[in-house]
Amino acid sequence: MRSEKKQLVGEIGQVLTDSAFVYFVSYKGLPVKHFTVLRDELAKHDARCIVLKNRLILKAAQLNDLSDLAGIDLADDTALISGTGDAGAVAKVIKDFNKSHNQVAAKAGMIEGGVLTAADVDAIAALPSKEALQAQLLGVLQAPARNLVSVLNNSVASIVNVLNNYKEKLEDN
Repeated sequence: MRSEKKQLVGEIGQVLTDSAFVYFVSYKGLPVKHFTVLRDELAKHDARCIVLKNRLILKAAQLNDLSDLAGIDLADDTALISGTGDAGAVAKVIKDFNKSHNQVAAKAGMIEGGVLTAADVDAIAALPSKEALQAQLLGVLQAPARNLVSVLNNSVASIVNVLNNYKEKLEDN
């Protein structure tokens, strides 16, 4: 392998190992101006998109002991989308862009060393945002305390009601 290719494979390997997530997408037939729009949308979510040869991606995966990734079948044109931010938001960008431009579709991906299929990437895109999931988790964690306060408040309120009724009965007599 030529030294330029060795350097490129090394850089690809660094992207694969240092990124929180990596998505592989097909872009066959996508005009350059639309590809630029996709890159701009991805940049808003701290992700970058680079076009690479499939065999260089697979070679970098093999050299960096990412055997599961080295076993995926990448065919046709492939763009590598990587980043360290919210993987769900980037998956949503890919899915939304696919709705408006049918040429872009997820092929595979990788999050925290685990390989994803195209269906997995679509499932991640269907999830609520990270902030919404955190809010839901916070609501679940607060529910027992909120319910306990409600029960204690109802007990105190019922005692007050009994005392008020007893007071009114005494006043009537």
